[in-house]
Amino acid sequence: MIRSMTGFGRAREVIDGRDILVEIRSVNHRYFEFSAKLPRSYNYLEDKLKQLIQDKTGRGKIEVSLSIYNIAGKETQISVNLPVVENYITALREIKDDLCLVDDLSLSDIFRMTDAFNVLKADTDEDEIWRGVASVAASALDKFILMRENEGQKIKADLLEKITVIERKVSEVEKISPETTANYRNRLFEKLREILENMQIDEQRVLLEAAVFAEKTAVDEETVRLNSHISQLREMLDGEDVVGRKLDFLVQEINREVNTIGSKAQDLRVTKIVVDLKSELEKIREQIQNIE
Repeated sequence: MIRSMTGFGRAREVIDGRDILVEIRSVNHRYFEFSAKLPRSYNYLEDKLKQLIQDKTGRGKIEVSLSIYNIAGKETQISVNLPVVENYITALREIKDDLCLVDDLSLSDIFRMTDAFNVLKADTDEDEIWRGVASVAASALDKFILMRENEGQKIKADLLEKITVIERKVSEVEKISPETTANYRNRLFEKLREILENMQIDEQRVLLEAAVFAEKTAVDEETVRLNSHISQLREMLDGEDVVGRKLDFLVQEINREVNTIGSKAQDLRVTKIVVDLKSELEKIREQIQNIE
């Protein structure tokens, strides 16, 4: 399955009293690169998230964002500091009579008393938190992968069109190549006739020269390898494995064969085809850089 390196996935769910939001996004990169934006108290989850994502993705620059809101108050413990509150009340009542004040103390007044409450972070169950985060992250990851796959199918369709163009161009080279040798032999005969006029032409010598020319300009081996590489390209595009790097290597091999054909070209038609082939290969290389 061809997958793009560009993707985005988002999931949100309330689990065990925690509102958990996970977002995963990625762009092109030569290798797998991971970064995470987490609340400071949850930094210990970074390696777990990295492993979860790396197990299901290939290369790409991937960024994960995690938000956790404790909506049930499970992780906070509040207790009243009774000695402090009692001291406040005693002090206030001592001055009540001296200043002729009304004793109207109420529960709401306690909130304004400094240090009247102890707010403590309760011990957290890291395994419980991870189970919740992992569940939400898995949902985001499914959406992330689905987007990559959808984008990958578009890239695949485009690549197959370009591969078809290359196959057609290679067939043209295979057709022209024998014609090039025949044309060279005919030109050689004509040139010798002009030079020697009525003298006898050594046909064996001409045939030998043509054979040497054919040997130097033959591209049969290159076109055979090209067709083999193209067949491999199609197989990879139809496979289920992550193939971005393999495709990149194979395109380099195809480019090498095309360059060899170009160096042997003695026909302007072949030269033009080589230019077209290199243009299509460059487009393919750009697309492959987007594949996981």
